[in-house]
Amino acid sequence: MKIVVLVKDVPDTWGERTLDLETGLARRDASDHVVDEINERALEVALAYADTHPDAEVVAVTMAPEAAAATVRKALAMGAHAAVHIVDDALRGADLSLTAEVLAAAVTRVGFDLVIAGNLSTDGSGGVLPAMLAEHLRVPHATSLSTVELGDAEVSGTRVTEAVTARVSAPLPAVISVTEALPDGRFPTFKGILAAKKKPYETLTLADLDLDADPARAPWSIMTTISPRPARTAGTVIVDEGDAGERLAAFLLENRLA
Repeated sequence: MKIVVLVKDVPDTWGERTLDLETGLARRDASDHVVDEINERALEVALAYADTHPDAEVVAVTMAPEAAAATVRKALAMGAHAAVHIVDDALRGADLSLTAEVLAAAVTRVGFDLVIAGNLSTDGSGGVLPAMLAEHLRVPHATSLSTVELGDAEVSGTRVTEAVTARVSAPLPAVISVTEALPDGRFPTFKGILAAKKKPYETLTLADLDLDADPARAPWSIMTTISPRPARTAGTVIVDEGDAGERLAAFLLENRLA
């Protein structure tokens, strides 16, 4: 069983986040970076399976700048057997469509029985990448799972929504995403940190994946204007002089809040 886990290098949620007004991108040097917590949970699902199945192989895959190598090494220190890091300046600011295409090419190159991702990243919160990836890979997907059971030919789990709790399953190969209901990722041990330095770590470019990032080739989103966030202003105070209800209703309608 080969399990690919998508890991993402993100700004520490406790740190400051700022926008570069020249590029419109988040300033990655403005705070410390970590492996996204939801990806650590995804990795834990894979490692827990590998703990009881010695023939299982867990590969961490990421698309990130070269500086993200430290966070990828953490995935290896936690227990992943190998890592694939896609690094290319042309991917700077890539949208979800391009990201899904590139990750699909990398996953196909690696080979897989199961791909595990987090349901939402803490920096983008798109929530659609696992499904987009499955579409590129042409395999079934089961997203936002709060429990996961992995068998030889099928993966199943529970998806909880506001309305129902559903039991879902998919034949392998497949793509799944997990929620914060899954256990936290394990802490790297000293032995694991030392072992991580000797584990396979492959760095790929777009050329290695036979891809390019020309926006004219595909309908990727393109940023056209950038502006700083407006300064915060005082709110509107409505004093009841017998017509507060009417004034409140008018305010809500004017601001499209009703």
